[in-house]
Amino acid sequence: MSGVPASQKYVSLMRLTQKGLTELTDSAKRRKVSEDRVAALGGRSIAFYALLGPYDFVQVFEMPSNEAMMQYVLTARRDGHVEPLILPAFDTDMYGQILTTIV
Repeated sequence: MSGVPASQKYVSLMRLTQKGLTELTDSAKRRKVSEDRVAALGGRSIAFYALLGPYDFVQVFEMPSNEAMMQYVLTARRDGHVEPLILPAFDTDMYGQILTTIV
């Protein structure tokens, strides 16, 4: 593989907590706060969708490091509106590079 990517991508699957459901009408405001926090950590929010099914939202991020993502997640969890499941994501180019290293 050719070094570390400039920024790592992450997918966050989120479930609203009881607090998040109680304060549902403030969701748009909280999303803006989330995007500002991501930017302050050197990342960016690529996409955000509301979902049907076991998760309420999905958000795709680029973050400069695992440490930055962890800082963001802990802050979001402390706020208490969502319980996120964070998954590192690999684009097809990176996945292809990984495949070439499998012996």
